[in-house]
Amino acid sequence: MDKTKYLLEQFYKHISDNKKEKFATNIEHRTRHVTVVLENLFQPHNASAVLRSCDCFGIQDAHIIENYNKYEVNPDIDMGASKWLNTYKYKNSEHNTLEAIQHLKAKGYKIVATTPHTNDCMIDELPIDAPVALMFGTELGGLTDIALEHADAFVKLPMYGFTESYNISVSVALALFSVTERMRKSADINWQLSETEKNEILLSWTKKVVKHAKKVEDIYLSKLEEE
Repeated sequence: MDKTKYLLEQFYKHISDNKKEKFATNIEHRTRHVTVVLENLFQPHNASAVLRSCDCFGIQDAHIIENYNKYEVNPDIDMGASKWLNTYKYKNSEHNTLEAIQHLKAKGYKIVATTPHTNDCMIDELPIDAPVALMFGTELGGLTDIALEHADAFVKLPMYGFTESYNISVSVALALFSVTERMRKSADINWQLSETEKNEILLSWTKKVVKHAKKVEDIYLSKLEEE
């Protein structure tokens, strides 16, 4: 018996029909075709706002590189969004940025640096037939040289005023809107999660709303071993 599917069925007995319906609706809009990479953001409210945007646009995974600054959730900004996401942190290596990039490339992602560059394109021109990892840098300095050196593509956002850049959380929201809208309207892009991925994520969501989830899980796993 599939353990994840079994546990999901058991945990569903402990949540309301309304919650089940909400989960069922949201999981169909979740994607890993697009992911977000944050490199060394130092303002908690900005990082939290980014994760909130990821949740709103159906992005399941966020990758956080902590070279110098530690990411901390600002609950007033985050509004609980981060608990519905899979967040991956890179903070224990001498080369955290390179580790994150290599990890994502191994999974088939094209690394897209969001910064003006000689070979850049506008965000609405970015090819999205293959999975893309949109990489965003610090609020002041942008992406590091290592990130730029190992990027596969470069994009910029449209700006028509005197200010040179958007706030980082606004940049992420604009980029995600452009990319996910095109992705969802395309008949040629397989952006949806697999059934296995859906069950794994649904189980993780359910555990977050069931009291004493670890104890409940242990009980059901014991029953499964007895069968």
